[in-house]
Amino acid sequence: MFDYLIVGAGLYGAVCAHELSKQGKKCLVIDKRDHIAGNVYTKEMSGINVHQYGAHIFHTSNKKVWDYVNQFAEFNHFVNSPIAIYKDELYNLPFNMNTFSKMWNIRTPQEAKDMIEKQVKDLNITEPKNLEEQALSLVGRDVYEKLVKGYTEKQWGRDCKDLPSFIIKRLPCRFTYDNNYFNDRYQGIPMGGYTAMVEKMLAGVEVKLNTDYFEFIKENPEIAEKTIFTGCIDEYYNYQFGPLKYRSVRFETEELPIESFQGNAAVNYTDREVPYTRIIEHKHFEFGKQPTTIISREYSSEWSVGKEPYYPINDDENTALYAKYAELAEKEGNVIFGGRLGAYKYYDMDKVIDAALTMLESL
Repeated sequence: MFDYLIVGAGLYGAVCAHELSKQGKKCLVIDKRDHIAGNVYTKEMSGINVHQYGAHIFHTSNKKVWDYVNQFAEFNHFVNSPIAIYKDELYNLPFNMNTFSKMWNIRTPQEAKDMIEKQVKDLNITEPKNLEEQALSLVGRDVYEKLVKGYTEKQWGRDCKDLPSFIIKRLPCRFTYDNNYFNDRYQGIPMGGYTAMVEKMLAGVEVKLNTDYFEFIKENPEIAEKTIFTGCIDEYYNYQFGPLKYRSVRFETEELPIESFQGNAAVNYTDREVPYTRIIEHKHFEFGKQPTTIISREYSSEWSVGKEPYYPINDDENTALYAKYAELAEKEGNVIFGGRLGAYKYYDMDKVIDAALTMLESL
């Protein structure tokens, strides 16, 4: 009945459906959730577009991808400038001269470099054996203790001494007074939310929601010639080598009867005692003037089969396990795996879109 069955209505699946339909292919998109757009789904509440699965700020240096998404949405000029709160202290992120001047009462880049260099030298770490030593060897004790340690331990659910060093390959220090989190040339939020953008991508394509692939394919085994699968690759193979590991996230969202709660879209809480990692205030992504505001607290949590998988844990053990599933996938004649879960890889949004377009070019 269809040329392609596309499993997942997120960005990867939506790009595939749009491009294949342009080529005259008949596509069916299914998703187990009750909405399209995957984890970039935004839901309108009291006039505010709420990022239901965490903050998503589109940023890229790839002009091809930027031009591509601008077919489907007009982007505003939002610049991600998060704030970190450690106990009763407030700092700018990423680590920049605003951060260092507040922390050490200094003004010049050279003073900041000298302070970091002195702290790193005093620690005498030659070969970092874990994440703590890796971070200390890059930014020194003050920045690590206040802005890295607690946040990282909440994010991963483990002591920094028990995490591998490669998780933090580098900690960028910007020796300018620039609070823009990203270095990419293009950045913004689609006006009207991501859901409206994905709706335009899927215009004219048949979509079935609340549809589990594994149940659906049992009842419709000959539904399509080829399948593009963006779900968990280990689940597709019934976890025959064991489940891949992820971190999950739980959100507590509430509407408050005030115009602004924190004055910024993203505020990280970096001390270990605060149970959530950050608070998102959604209206600030689109410069909202609504009389009320909506915030979401994010709690990082352990993942198990049945929970929502968010962040792949790409350590040596899971990388080796994924390689076994990837080897099976390569032998599939009519199934293509892609996206964050299909490729077991944390993707920024622009990388997801680029990966989908690249895959389509190879077909």
